[in-house]
Amino acid sequence: MTRCLSALLIGGVLSACCVYSVACERETRRYNELPAAANRETGVRLTALQPGEAEQRASVASPYQDNAWGLGEGKRLYSAYNCSGCHGVNGGGAIGPALTDEMWIYGSHPDQIYATISQGRPDGMPSFGGHIPTEQIWQLVAYVQSLSGQVKATSAPSRNDDQNAAVPESRQTPKVPVQTGHR
Repeated sequence: MTRCLSALLIGGVLSACCVYSVACERETRRYNELPAAANRETGVRLTALQPGEAEQRASVASPYQDNAWGLGEGKRLYSAYNCSGCHGVNGGGAIGPALTDEMWIYGSHPDQIYATISQGRPDGMPSFGGHIPTEQIWQLVAYVQSLSGQVKATSAPSRNDDQNAAVPESRQTPKVPVQTGHR
């Protein structure tokens, strides 16, 4: 009787371990591939007032918006490319516009942020397109969106590796972006 109970107990534990190991899934880490729509090597229409066809702007989602690894890489690149020199260490704005509030000069959609980083903007924002890889620009886009709470808290970086006094990106209060068109 005890052998039968111990066999049932061992069998139950093994089957529970199998079920739990199958249920655990890591996030997908796309290191080299991006969706075709995410490769924006040409200009991006910002409004319907620009010359061209009168079709609606198709919003392109950032391939790293819900990817914790991509957001972490974006945070690393933000520091490595010295974005903090203009936008502040925590995105709060110094010389350039703040990235932590709801005021967005050129739009808050991922493809609009991509266009800002890759093509640059007048009055100070340099063009990084052609200087850094497309996937790194998308990682920066995802991190910039996390600074104003536009990504899920479970994906955003949760702690700073340096001595920043700001609230971590995963604890930012979400803000509804407003396209202002000016600083």
